[in-house]
Amino acid sequence: MAKDKSGFVIAAAFIGPGTITTASLAGANFGFHLVWALLFSIFATIVLQDMAARLGIATGKGLSAGMKDMIPQPVLRGLCIALIVSAIGVGNAAYESGNLTGAAIGLDAFLAIGTGSWAAILGLLAAVLLWTGKHQWIESVLVALVFIMASVFFITLLVASPDWSAMASQLFQPVLNIDAITTVLALIGTTIVPYNLFLHASLVARSTAGQSKAEAVHACRKQSAKAISMGGLITLVVVATAMTAFYQQAATLDAGNIGEQLQPVLGDWAQGFFALGLFSAGLTSAITAPLAAAYAVCGALSLSDNMQGRAFRLVWGLVIACGVIVAGLGLKPLSAILFAQAANGLLLPIIAIFLLVVMNRSQELGQFKNTRLSNAAGILVVSVVVGLGMYKLASLVS
Repeated sequence: MAKDKSGFVIAAAFIGPGTITTASLAGANFGFHLVWALLFSIFATIVLQDMAARLGIATGKGLSAGMKDMIPQPVLRGLCIALIVSAIGVGNAAYESGNLTGAAIGLDAFLAIGTGSWAAILGLLAAVLLWTGKHQWIESVLVALVFIMASVFFITLLVASPDWSAMASQLFQPVLNIDAITTVLALIGTTIVPYNLFLHASLVARSTAGQSKAEAVHACRKQSAKAISMGGLITLVVVATAMTAFYQQAATLDAGNIGEQLQPVLGDWAQGFFALGLFSAGLTSAITAPLAAAYAVCGALSLSDNMQGRAFRLVWGLVIACGVIVAGLGLKPLSAILFAQAANGLLLPIIAIFLLVVMNRSQELGQFKNTRLSNAAGILVVSVVVGLGMYKLASLVS
C-alpha cells in the first residue's frame, strides 16, 4: 500500500505566491511582531486538518458529502451547496491565475519568453499531471516542490545572517492594532485555507481505503503535524528574510521589488533563488487549487469524485483554463480574488463549526469522534478567527 503523503500536499497547497507576498510584507513592515499570528495559524491548521482527515478516514467520504448529510433541511442544504461552489469552485478559479502568474514570473527570470507563455505551459503541465488520475504521482511531485521551496528559503536565510536577538525580542512583543490587523488576517487567511479541508478529507478517504482506520489516523495525524509545521517554518523563514532586508530600512517593500529583498545578501544569485522559490510555490498551488475545487464541487453536487471521471476532470479543467486565460491576458483579477477572499472568509468559521458538530455527532465516526481536548482546541480556533474578523469590521466602521 502506497504511503499517504496528504499532509505534505496540504503544506504545498497553502504555501503559494500569496503566502510569500504576505509573509514578506509582514516581515518588512512589522518585523517579528506578528509572528504570533503565524504560530496561531499553524496550530489552527493542524487542529482543523486533523478533524477533516479523521472524518475522511472514518467515513470514507469527502467534506462536501459530509456537510450535505448533516443538513436535512432542503433550503439550508441548497445554501450550503451554493456557498461551497462559489467559495471553492469560483474562488479557486480566481486564485489559479495568481498561482500560475507567480510560477510563470519565477520561470521567466530564467528564460524570458513572457509570463503569459509560461502560464500556458504550466497550466498544461498541471492538467497533464491531474489527467493521469494518479494521486500518488501528484503527491510525489508536490512533496518534491515543498522540499525545493524549503531548501531555497532556508539557504537564503542562512546567507542573510539576520539579527537573531532582535527577532527573539520582537517575538515576545506581539502587536495587534488597527495598522496590523489587515496583515494579521492575511497571515491567518493564507495559512488556514478552507479548500484544504475539502482536499485533505477526500485525499485520505481514498489513499487509506482498506487500511486499519486506527493506524491510518495515527499515521496521518503524525505526518500532517510534521508537514504543516514545515510549511509554517518556510513561511517564518520568508518573514525573517524580509525583516532582515527591509524592516526599519530606507527601502520599502512592494510588489515591484519583492525579489530584491535577497539582493544585499545573495548578490547576483538573488534573482535566481527567489525565482526558484516563487516557481515552486506557484506550481504547488496551481496543482492543488483545481484538485481541491474538483473534490469540493463534485461532492457538493453529488457527482463522482473519481479522479478519472468526466465531471471531476471538467471542474479542474475549467479552473485551470480560467487561470491560464486571465494570466495570459495579463489581467489582474482583483474583484474576483476579493470575492473569493470574502467567500472563503465566510466559509472558514462555518466549516470549522460544522467540523466541531459532525465530529461529535456523527455515528459513523465511532472511536474517532472528537475528544474534549479536540473540542477545546476547535472552539479556541473558531473564537479567535471570528473575534479577529469582528475587530477588523469594527475598525472599518469606527
